[in-house]
Amino acid sequence: MSRKSISLADWQQQLNPASAPSSISAPSDQDLVYRTDGGTVMPAKASKASGQAFADGKVLLQRESKGRGGKRVITIRGIAEPHEQLTKLCQQLKKTCACGGTVKEGVIEIQSEQREKLEQALQRLGFTTKWSGG
Repeated sequence: MSRKSISLADWQQQLNPASAPSSISAPSDQDLVYRTDGGTVMPAKASKASGQAFADGKVLLQRESKGRGGKRVITIRGIAEPHEQLTKLCQQLKKTCACGGTVKEGVIEIQSEQREKLEQALQRLGFTTKWSGG
């Protein structure tokens, strides 16, 4: 079994002998296989959520374990700062408590049971704290 190789122009002529161009011309939309002017256009990324302050101006510390496989975290809400500032604050708090943590949707989550250390660290930074929950 041997293969015969033909040129692209010959192959196109075999497919559509009636519409075979006598000279080179721009392809129509029917003949296009790939086009670079369209395709998947990625939407602009939404900016990260920033924190929102409460009306009383206090920072709310709350112990949570729901949806975390029984592991407890302390969430910190009420800091009206952009996401980058919240990330820097989270890094400082993680170093203070020697634990992990993250910032999600304007809320700082610290994986620690060291309530007093967190409260003292936030008060040193000038925040007024308030405990919520157990």
